[in-house]
Amino acid sequence: MRKKLKWISISIFILLALVRIAAYFIDLQSNEPAQPNRNEKTEVTNSVPKEQPENRSIPEIVKSEGTSKVRAKAIVDAMSLEEKVGQLFFVGFQSAEPDEQIRDLIKKRHIGNVILFDRNMQTKQQVKGLNDKLQKMAMDDNGLPLLIGVDQEGGDITRMRGQIDPIPSQQKLGKGSDETVLKTARHTGKELSEMGFNTNFAPVLDLSASDSRSFGTGPENAYRKGAAVIKGFNENGITGAVKHFPGNGRSSIDPHEDTSSVEVDAKELEKTDAFPFKKMIEEENPDSFFVMVTHIKYPAYDKERPASLSPVIMKDVLRKKFGYEGIIVTDDFEMGAVSKYYPYGEIGVKALEAGADLIMICHVYEHQTEMYDGVIKAVKNGTLPESRIDEAATRVIEHKLKISKDQSK
Repeated sequence: MRKKLKWISISIFILLALVRIAAYFIDLQSNEPAQPNRNEKTEVTNSVPKEQPENRSIPEIVKSEGTSKVRAKAIVDAMSLEEKVGQLFFVGFQSAEPDEQIRDLIKKRHIGNVILFDRNMQTKQQVKGLNDKLQKMAMDDNGLPLLIGVDQEGGDITRMRGQIDPIPSQQKLGKGSDETVLKTARHTGKELSEMGFNTNFAPVLDLSASDSRSFGTGPENAYRKGAAVIKGFNENGITGAVKHFPGNGRSSIDPHEDTSSVEVDAKELEKTDAFPFKKMIEEENPDSFFVMVTHIKYPAYDKERPASLSPVIMKDVLRKKFGYEGIIVTDDFEMGAVSKYYPYGEIGVKALEAGADLIMICHVYEHQTEMYDGVIKAVKNGTLPESRIDEAATRVIEHKLKISKDQSK
């Protein structure tokens, strides 16, 4: 009997101990914050907001890790509308030193690209000094380099003649070997690079038996010679621009003076005039060259608008049909083929809307500011989507990041 009572007492003691332990853990759990059900949406109130990442400056983004595309998008996101639009203009100015007008364009309107002509060029040393000053102005403005270009085709279109080595015309080079063309382009690229250029608006891929700027009438030969030119330029840090898409060779009217039309069907165009461009796009790296669109009309594609203002030619043909992914640049919009028929305040808007990435306007300050202001106004009033500006600016800035990386190697 005593043993039985003893075991009952022990059992009661153990049971009481277990009850106390259980009560302790129940009390502890009741004082913890409730955990949300992972399968249900919960609303958290009075929570501390997450710390937002610190806004980075454009120079910081330029130097950051990541692909050129990712950094270019981040730079565009950090820019004002005025800064983004400035990246889409290629402008010229009138003097051999930075004048008030180019300073205003770079510092106040954030223009991101400059083209030089003979009026700006005296000696190799002077050109190098000028380009260095222009680059410093741009870097001080927003930390992005300029594209600095020139039309150095050879033959009749040779800048600073007498100060550089003679360059044969494309007509002469077209009759020779591809290797000779490559050697010539390497030499031209080296001279331009030493003077601070990074862009050359050449080669011409127009087909012509008489034009000294043309490699000739053979579409395949024009492609091969053009590819050799681009290769020679690229080896020396110069981006070329094949021109004048879809091909000027059939026109007898100079687009500097007035408009004209190429009256031939699309099938024939793509077998002949447009073939060198199409083959370049198929065979070559789109980062290695720009495509410059002409101001001539091609009714087979667009009955109303010149190529430089035609969404059919730039978006449907050049982008979609031919598959070009690089930068589209217009010819100079002060040429009579367009300036006689459209106000400057509208031309830039129409060109960007049609698919151009870079707008060329080379001579008169008032025309440049009118075109720039027209684009800004069109975006602000909703005529031109800001997304189109962002697309073009991202493409241009990505190219700048890529060539800056290549040149730093």
